[in-house]
Amino acid sequence: MTSLTAEDLEFLRRPLHGFLSVAGGPLPPQPRPVWFEATAEGAIQLFTGPDSPRMRHRRRDPRASIVVAAPVGERERWVSVAGHTTVEPDGAHDLIARLAARYWDLDDPARADDLAEILAADWVRLVIHPDTISRYLM
Repeated sequence: MTSLTAEDLEFLRRPLHGFLSVAGGPLPPQPRPVWFEATAEGAIQLFTGPDSPRMRHRRRDPRASIVVAAPVGERERWVSVAGHTTVEPDGAHDLIARLAARYWDLDDPARADDLAEILAADWVRLVIHPDTISRYLM
């Protein structure tokens, strides 16, 4: 299956961490937790530094995957999206602001300061275009 269902999108809109693996990285893959957003078109986007290790790995192989799982205490559920990636030079700061509001309490002055510091840096959007979607719901 190569498209997210309405149930997948509802699940992915929650403030959950995704675990990203890039194909051009070390073997075995070493997933990293990331903030992410599912787009209306069914892609997954996240932000990263233009010179980050994941961008260097992406230059070798543009494929990536992300796995998002329900937290402990909920019914076991996960969604995995794997596919080719594109790098978008625009929209990263807007994405960061949306994700920070989803994951953090921005009324907390410390978190607001953290966001301002993040927004001062250079970022790009990394977009995963699904080739394969897997899911599990117990």
